[in-house]
Amino acid sequence: MSETTFGMLSLVGTPIGNLDDASVRMVETLRRADVVLCEDTRVTSKLLSRFDIHVPLVRCDQNVLLVRLGEALARVDRGERVAFVSDAGMPGISDPGQKLVDAALDRGLPLEIIPGPSAVTCALVASGLPIDHFFFEGFLPRKPGARERRLRELAAVPGALVFYESPRRVVATLESLASVFPLRRAALVRELTKVHEEVVRELTPALCEQIRGRSEVRGECVIVVEGPVAAERTDAASDLDEQIRIGLQAGESKSRLARRLAKACGLSRSDVYDQIMQVEVTVTVAERD
Repeated sequence: MSETTFGMLSLVGTPIGNLDDASVRMVETLRRADVVLCEDTRVTSKLLSRFDIHVPLVRCDQNVLLVRLGEALARVDRGERVAFVSDAGMPGISDPGQKLVDAALDRGLPLEIIPGPSAVTCALVASGLPIDHFFFEGFLPRKPGARERRLRELAAVPGALVFYESPRRVVATLESLASVFPLRRAALVRELTKVHEEVVRELTPALCEQIRGRSEVRGECVIVVEGPVAAERTDAASDLDEQIRIGLQAGESKSRLARRLAKACGLSRSDVYDQIMQVEVTVTVAERD
């Protein structure tokens, strides 16, 4: 057991590629831990070996989290220091760490965050796209239909969109992006912090064609898509008005029409209802003339 008389759950950020990005605080926290919970013991053992850290490793990925969670928190309650790391980057982002923190807070147990590199923020900066506001989606659905439906739901988000993707599926995802967001720029960022780090930025159709033309894509990928562009908003507004006219002419009630179009366009029901009222007035005036 560690020298301290109180327990601690430490969420420890680790390098996302270049081990030289490891902080002194990261090394010291792992060295002082009584146990390190990790997604893959093979990956984390290499990190510990690099810094000559000799601490027991316990697998705690999504498949076994519920089994490990109770014992991990019990160890903290007994006064031990428990560290959690993901395979790379900040724990809690697309990994089981968030559930561990949630459970620790519910039990009133002490926890600390040891900050480290994050693929999300690194990719946003590397993209060169406007990032005053952004939305992190993580991995999109694998099936094309579900993937494109989710992208249409995200279309109204007033900021950049950030996706994780594997090199095996990146072309398929870029094809969906080109279909749903043909007027937007996107950046494919891969091999972050490594020797072959690369950023490719184009309009989504051009980016898709460029990456599709490669014989192979290597390394974990992050895709950043810029927020709604002016031409896209104009097209969307025009299309929405046309859908409203069709619905009104078919006799659909305004409340039902608002509910249906809000869901289809990723907009608030109140905003769509207000637009319906404006279109209704325009249609009525036109009919009188």
